[in-house]
Amino acid sequence: MKVWYDACTGKHVRYGAAITKRLSEKGHEIIFTIREHPDAVPLAEFLALKFKIVGKYNPASNFTRLYESLARQLEFCEMFKEKPPDIAVSHGSVDLCRVAFGLNVPIISTFDSPHADAVNKLTLPLVDVVVVSEAIPDEILHEYHVKKVIKFEGVDEVAWMKDFESKMKFDFKRPLIVVRQTEVKAAYAAGITDVTEKIARKLTKLGEVIFLSRYERRPRKGLVVPKKFIDSASLAAQADLVVSVGGTISREAALAGTPSVVIKLFDRMHVNEYLARKGFPIFMVKPEQVVEYAEKYLGKKRDVKSLLESLENPVDVIIKVIEELCGE
Repeated sequence: MKVWYDACTGKHVRYGAAITKRLSEKGHEIIFTIREHPDAVPLAEFLALKFKIVGKYNPASNFTRLYESLARQLEFCEMFKEKPPDIAVSHGSVDLCRVAFGLNVPIISTFDSPHADAVNKLTLPLVDVVVVSEAIPDEILHEYHVKKVIKFEGVDEVAWMKDFESKMKFDFKRPLIVVRQTEVKAAYAAGITDVTEKIARKLTKLGEVIFLSRYERRPRKGLVVPKKFIDSASLAAQADLVVSVGGTISREAALAGTPSVVIKLFDRMHVNEYLARKGFPIFMVKPEQVVEYAEKYLGKKRDVKSLLESLENPVDVIIKVIEELCGE
C-alpha cells in the first residue's frame, strides 16, 4: 500500500513521523512530503525522516499564501499523474486535501484547531474520515460538513509523547522557563497582538527564560534565543515551566508533567481544557495573570505517567482506519 503524508508545520512532521513509522513497520510504502517552513524541515532532518520538499510557506500576503499553495498543488499533480497514492493522510494540509480529492484518493485527516477557520473550510469538507479527540464538540465538526468522524480518548500529542524520551539534553540555568512566541503570521492570528515577548521579559525575574521565536532568531536583551534548531518537545519535557498561547508545546509540556501556562488569546481551545480536566498541569489564563501563575507553579512538576497511560494513542486509530479504507 502506498500512503502519502504531507506535513506543513513542525507538529505535522512529528505526527507524521509517528504514523509513518508504524506504517513502515507493516511494510507499506511511504511518500512523506514537506513544505519549506522554519519548523518543519529542521525537525524532519532531526528525526532522520526520508522526505521530499515540495513548495514553501510564504505568509507575506494573501496573494503569496494562495500562489504558493497553488504551486504546491501543481507539483503534487505532476508527482502523482501516473501513480496516485492509495490513501492520503495529513493534519489538515490544504494542498494534500485538494489534490487527493481531485485524484479520487481517500483522505484521512486529524484535527484539533477549531479556531483555524480558513484551513478548516478548505480541508474538512473534502476529507473522508476525520480522526479527532473526544475533546472537540460535535457541533464544531458539523459546521464543516464532515463526512465521517472517529473520536479517540486523548489528544494528538499522545502520538509522540507516550513513552517519550528526550533526544536533546539541555544545560541551561535553573529554574528554566520556556516561552513560545505566538504564530503571528498564521491566518487565524490576524488582528491578534503578540504579548509573548513582553511576558517573557517579566518572567526573567523568576529564572532563565528561553524565548522560542517563530521566524527570526535575532537576539533579545535578557532572553535566551536559540540560534539553531532546538527540539521543543525535549525542551518542554525538561523545563520547569512552559508559557505559550496554547499550541502543541503547551500540551507536550503538560503530557510530560511540566507546568504549562496558556495565554488565552484564542477561543475554542477545547483540547487544552480537556487535559486540564484530566488532571494534567495545564492552566488557561489571561495575559495579566501569567506571572502570578508562573510564581505559583514554577518547578512543580507532576508525575503524570498513569494519566498519560490512560489516554488512547491516536496512531492506533489512524492505522486501523487506513487499513479499513484500503480493504486490508
